[in-house]
Amino acid sequence: MKIKRISIALVFLFTLACNFTSQVPVSTPTSVPPTFTPTAALPTATPTAALPTATPTAALPTATPTAALPTATPLYIPPECVGQPVATLPAATTVAEPTPGLGTNPYLSKSEQLKIFEELTGPIPDLYVYPDFNGLDWPAIVAKYRVKVEGGLDTEAFYTEMQNLINELGDNHSNYLSPDNVAASDAELAGKIDYVGIGVQVLPMLDKGRLSILMVFPGSSAEHAGLKPHDSLLAVDGIPLVENGIPYAQRVRGPACSAIVLTVQSPSEAARNVPLIRYAINTSLPIIARLVTTHDGSRIGYIYIPSFFDETIPEKVKQALEQFGPLDGLILDNRMNSGGSSNVMEPILGYFTSGTLGHFNSRSATRPLQVSADPINNSQNMPLVVLVGTDTVSFGEIFSGVLQDVGRAYIVGQTTLGNVETLHGHNLSDGSRLWLAEERFVPLHSQADWEKTGIVPDVQAYADWDTFTFENDPSVAAALTLLGHN
Repeated sequence: MKIKRISIALVFLFTLACNFTSQVPVSTPTSVPPTFTPTAALPTATPTAALPTATPTAALPTATPTAALPTATPLYIPPECVGQPVATLPAATTVAEPTPGLGTNPYLSKSEQLKIFEELTGPIPDLYVYPDFNGLDWPAIVAKYRVKVEGGLDTEAFYTEMQNLINELGDNHSNYLSPDNVAASDAELAGKIDYVGIGVQVLPMLDKGRLSILMVFPGSSAEHAGLKPHDSLLAVDGIPLVENGIPYAQRVRGPACSAIVLTVQSPSEAARNVPLIRYAINTSLPIIARLVTTHDGSRIGYIYIPSFFDETIPEKVKQALEQFGPLDGLILDNRMNSGGSSNVMEPILGYFTSGTLGHFNSRSATRPLQVSADPINNSQNMPLVVLVGTDTVSFGEIFSGVLQDVGRAYIVGQTTLGNVETLHGHNLSDGSRLWLAEERFVPLHSQADWEKTGIVPDVQAYADWDTFTFENDPSVAAALTLLGHN
């Protein structure tokens, strides 16, 4: 089973039971469709320095949460909480209370741990994409961890140490999941997000002491409270959500029908207190699809793709394209796309291009990335701009880079960090899973090593996520200029 990593643990759902990096299966290549030939659909504008890079400013002062802050919204009571006492919890309880449904791993004896250890380390020397282990003394590292296991570890400590072992590879991709994390990861991929919380996806901005909202889930308490993307969460019940450079998303967790007060700050506005009630939400990961207002009346679509780690995403993108109808241009926002599965990425690529788009190279073989065309209205030839940034990771990078490499789209934003290895999954006998970097992606035309260079935009235009709204987004503005509209 071949898989691709989703993230580097910078994006959080306030509702997930735990924070872990998730990986997913990659599809088996299908028959080769005709190679796509770039058309003249792209605008002829040449990216120049006329599009300045937006510089984050001090427009958002760090607010100190206090009881004196105004409370701007009424409290929404979800139907399942009507008639129940909606109690606030003491701050210490709020911090300590786990989200219901956290999994537990089955007990492992020392002999069982040693068996799993051998299963885990066995395939790595022959399959790891870098045969020299990037200069690491891998046998010595394995020996160090074997001593730890032989010395005696409880079950949870064993799984933690095995995660640490794989992290020592240092490629920022390979990973190891315990059995309970495997179950949670598989459910997330299937689009079965099931949690008690407030319903937001956030980006920790540790240097600013805040968590900035990426997306608000439909029907959530956050939506009812009027929270929007780019708003920042500073504190819960007066307790900071970031302290000493560490995010504490768990401070929002708690039982259903319990109330909290969030300290929230919108771009260029003063902080305010917002009361919310936690309640159960059963959903899949949403996208954001809308038309962009233009002065010339052009129909420019915008789709925010949060991840390729949810198998319901391709159908949502397809529905958005169908509802848009023919467009004069489309902006695909991959700035926060933390990667995921090729089973998710490839159908979306097929809406916009087709053919052999590059190759995945392992130590012993090469396989093509092949995509079949699946046009939705004029999606195969409409002008495209893809937004990227330093939080565009893995298949988020490959998707964006491929569209640029084959001449199908312009890229706007920040240069990505370069994380384009492909992971293969190895299921172990206890239900845990090793994800091992076994391939690297090679673009079809470019000679660049994306692992080293990242995806380089045609136009650099960006600002910190918490400093703007959709209406004054510098990357969207640059995209409109490239598309020949404003």
